Amino acid sequence: MDLHAFIRDIPDFPTPGIVFKDISPLLLNARALEAAVSGLAALAAPLAVDYVVAAEARGFILGGALARELGAGFVPARRPGKLPHETVSAKYALEYGINALEVHADALAGGARVLVHDDLLATGGTAGALCELVEGLGAEVAGCAFLIELSFLGGRQRLAPRQVLALTEYSA
Repeated sequence: MDLHAFIRDIPDFPTPGIVFKDISPLLLNARALEAAVSGLAALAAPLAVDYVVAAEARGFILGGALARELGAGFVPARRPGKLPHETVSAKYALEYGINALEVHADALAGGARVLVHDDLLATGGTAGALCELVEGLGAEVAGCAFLIELSFLGGRQRLAPRQVLALTEYSA
């Protein structure tokens, strides 16, 4: 299934010059949603992960389903102040600003194998922050998996030497 057909461009959102990749049409189509989850799971299965760590908010949508498909636990990475227990955080730069993500400090045991997931890889800021959080807690980033990669923005290189998996790619 060509998942590109279910991803629409929204120009100048959230700021002028940004072309937002909207996955809402993909989520509305049961076959496309299944293809996305099973496709990501097929890419990530050889990594034999214990947990999927996914970024708020769009990473949650597929991240929980991906964790279930892989037989792994799910760790939500949330915006500051949203988790009720002791947290660790990392700040990161977006194409259009600065943000931060937090996970519970006791979410990952030392040595756990983790798949970092988000819906989209652009410059690698969000995923890089998640990798730092995971590694800072003593776990291993087995790989990073994305529904969409904007390869022209160089996020894959920023995440190196970690393995990067993407189900769809946009090169311009």
